[in-house]
Amino acid sequence: MRYIIALLIAGVVTFFLFLGMQALINGGQGTATEPVKGNVLDFVRLKKEETVEKKERKPQKPPTPKEPPPPMDAPQMQANNLDAGASSFDFSANVDADVDLAGGLALESSDGEYLPIVKVAPVYPRRALSRGIEGYVLVEFVVTKQGTVRDPKVLKAEPENIFNRAAMDAALKFKYKPRVVNGEAVEVAGVQNKITFQING
Repeated sequence: MRYIIALLIAGVVTFFLFLGMQALINGGQGTATEPVKGNVLDFVRLKKEETVEKKERKPQKPPTPKEPPPPMDAPQMQANNLDAGASSFDFSANVDADVDLAGGLALESSDGEYLPIVKVAPVYPRRALSRGIEGYVLVEFVVTKQGTVRDPKVLKAEPENIFNRAAMDAALKFKYKPRVVNGEAVEVAGVQNKITFQING
């Protein structure tokens, strides 16, 4: 008897469950088919076209100088390269002004006196540089019509026979503007130079 009552109650509950499920299904069909209400706006930002302006720049002319620069009369000095063993020393070899003894003081009328153009600094001897020896050499030579140096000889040296060869080799590389007399270049003998060898530092 209890089983029959349980079956009846189960059948009634099942029937009502089916009715409820049917009602849910019928109620959800309308909501799935309704169109979406409202408008969707899309914002698109347009970039304004940019124009590039090209400006032509003309170079400015440099200002013209009011006065020309004064001429340079100082002779050029060209330093010879030292060997690797002497590169750690700083030395100076001074080439003093030229003195013309054979022609007096050159006071005679002429179109132009000889002038030094290029004076090459002598190479400091390695033996003297390593021993720290300093000194000077007085060299006498002839300035030719072409402005070159000929027949250099040592008049005085201190100390002797240390810097003689370096001084004469440097004197042979000197360049001069030759002396001009009556429109013609002439040789000048007895020109002297004192070359001083000194270590600095």
